[in-house]
Amino acid sequence: MTKNGKAGRGPSRRSVLKGSLMTASLAGVGAFYGPWHHNRAYAQSKKPIKLGLTNDAGGQFGNSGQDEHRAIRMVIDEWNARGGVRGRKIEWVTADTESSPAAGTRVAERFITREDCPILIGALHSGVANAITQVANKYGTIFLNTNSSAPSEAGENCSRIKFVWDGNGTNFSKAAVANAVKSIGKNWLLLTNDYVWGHSTAAATKALVEANGGKIIDNLLVPQNTRDFTSYLLKIQQIKPQVVGTAIAGDDNKALREQITQLKLDAAGGPAWINNQQDWPDVWGSPQSLFGVFGTTWYHKLDLPGVPEFVKKWQDANKNGPIPVPGNVSYNGYMATQELFRAMERAGSTNNIAIIKALEGHKMSAKDRMQHFDAYIDPVTHQVQQTIYLCRKNTKPVDNTDHFEIMSWAEPKDVLDDAAPTKCKLIPYDKVPSVDA
Repeated sequence: MTKNGKAGRGPSRRSVLKGSLMTASLAGVGAFYGPWHHNRAYAQSKKPIKLGLTNDAGGQFGNSGQDEHRAIRMVIDEWNARGGVRGRKIEWVTADTESSPAAGTRVAERFITREDCPILIGALHSGVANAITQVANKYGTIFLNTNSSAPSEAGENCSRIKFVWDGNGTNFSKAAVANAVKSIGKNWLLLTNDYVWGHSTAAATKALVEANGGKIIDNLLVPQNTRDFTSYLLKIQQIKPQVVGTAIAGDDNKALREQITQLKLDAAGGPAWINNQQDWPDVWGSPQSLFGVFGTTWYHKLDLPGVPEFVKKWQDANKNGPIPVPGNVSYNGYMATQELFRAMERAGSTNNIAIIKALEGHKMSAKDRMQHFDAYIDPVTHQVQQTIYLCRKNTKPVDNTDHFEIMSWAEPKDVLDDAAPTKCKLIPYDKVPSVDA
């Protein structure tokens, strides 16, 4: 809640809560305070830039939502320490989007119409990301989709005001599927979370399997928030596919991994497992159950310039955090927010259209992004095209955070989602409501 009440109003229950909760936050308490949590920079002459942080704190992606939240705040603190963006301090307000599209809609509407936030940052659940997009579209509010990886986010659900920072299901599948069909087997079964990310990721995997001469024996749809996978795993044992391609995310994925390990379905003689992407907060919760081949966009043990320094900076900023090192989710949140502020500086403006134009087509060096290849923001789909890494469980860790073995990395051009540009239709600039931050 805000640091101080608004002038001209008597104290209210909400304004009393603001002070006490900010005191707790500044004291380093790691819990999420809801339903609304504000932060204001100290007094200054220029109007601050106010951001709405649409991060999950509960539901299927609660752990990842708070991981990206910490990274976004880290960038804000860094820029405020340097004087802000174009001489203006940065404020933020956040609320739990609950891994729920309905909650995402409510939060976005409130942030824009009542909290006067011209920019929204944060998403894990693709249904939530699309819900926030629909609200942001109405008002011309820029939305940075930090971590929702459904191919539809840069395809049929793309938007002029939205930028997608994570690799998507097609990117990860392209990095893994062709090799798996050729080297492991052609008979595949898909295990799919029953919502937009699962559906679009499974569709991308199916297309790639079939394009490489394989076939899909079955696609088992799994409701969100499933914790008992026994019936699905028994069916997999009965069908005996050579490869299982999973699109299961968040806490569902942690439960699935633990049960596969318990049943020893990851052992020799069982199917090979291709797990589309493994988010670091989910792995940290149960690293002993990590198995199969999976994708990521970043890892804290990459032997690249800047990585050790970034990890140290993260640790200094998050000394009491539940996860001791940054992962792909916090990385995406950090990079998205950093590039937003840089775009404002390049544009010399905080007008939404100027910022959008400064982001579209923007090229980012491999060194700056701490990846193996240069990246860029696709001007047609607004997705960041970047290095995609294939990983497996590390059997020779150098310390208790070293859970991934990086097997390979692919250039953006080799894992492009070719279908996205044919589905994405960005409206003209003059159809976007003009907004100044």
